[in-house]
Amino acid sequence: MLSHYRKVFSLIIALAIPPLLYADTSAEREALAHVIHELQAIEPLIDKAQTQSNQDARIRFQYDWLHPDFNRLEDVIHARIDSPRAELQPFPPLRGFFT
Repeated sequence: MLSHYRKVFSLIIALAIPPLLYADTSAEREALAHVIHELQAIEPLIDKAQTQSNQDARIRFQYDWLHPDFNRLEDVIHARIDSPRAELQPFPPLRGFFT
């Protein structure tokens, strides 16, 4: 299941970065808005996976860590959309997802 999430994350990043490197401000904002839309579309899939997870498994995916990470990603992207000329701030590392 982790590889599925890595693939989704990689796809989102791969789709977002190339247009952003060469886009003008309005095109960049549009692309970032699309990334936010995709992140929001993934959240119900995560919720579904969480309801189907085995709570007795020895190694469990930490869904309670994943949701705040998604929220941080959305916040950073919203900040970029709202202030495209501002200097980018460091992004705190995402948490690990397994215990």
